[in-house]
Amino acid sequence: MQVPGQEGFADLRSLFPGKEYVGCDFREGLGVDKVLNLHGIDLPDNTAGTVLCLDTMEHVEFPHKAAAELQRITQTGGMIVLSSVMNFPIHEYPYDYWRFTPEAFKSILAPFDEVFVGAAGEELFPHTVIGVAFKGQGSVGEEFLKRYEQWKRNWYNAVGNNSRQFRRRWIPPALYGFRFRNFFK
Repeated sequence: MQVPGQEGFADLRSLFPGKEYVGCDFREGLGVDKVLNLHGIDLPDNTAGTVLCLDTMEHVEFPHKAAAELQRITQTGGMIVLSSVMNFPIHEYPYDYWRFTPEAFKSILAPFDEVFVGAAGEELFPHTVIGVAFKGQGSVGEEFLKRYEQWKRNWYNAVGNNSRQFRRRWIPPALYGFRFRNFFK
């Protein structure tokens, strides 16, 4: 679902020309073709070639159960792409349960045959965590790894050398001054 502020740019249909694209969410809204619940996806086994679950898992109460459902509906030879924020304010759509580390994504995606997990932002406190998992044979490949490294550089360069200001903008001042003073140098 394209929540307020995401209208247009969050529509990924144009990335899949000539392919059937079904936008799903647990509630109706802009970009939603089918209302589904990640805890029990009402689709047959092995029906989706590519599953995108972008900035969603933090809103899912039982993420391991949701990942098992994603694996169930993914075709053999198919893949899923997950992303989630780690260093980001609470944003209720309608609830915000979790923040995932790269190791958490590795745990969630462990049932898949091949898994790649990465992150962008500060090394010890990344903003975004991503995971790409394959059911059956598959791997991200060299071209993906090049693009992944470029994405990380672009993300960091968007913040630039002014990451202290970025952190101060997103971390409540009381926490930054007290709890994180020695963590961020």
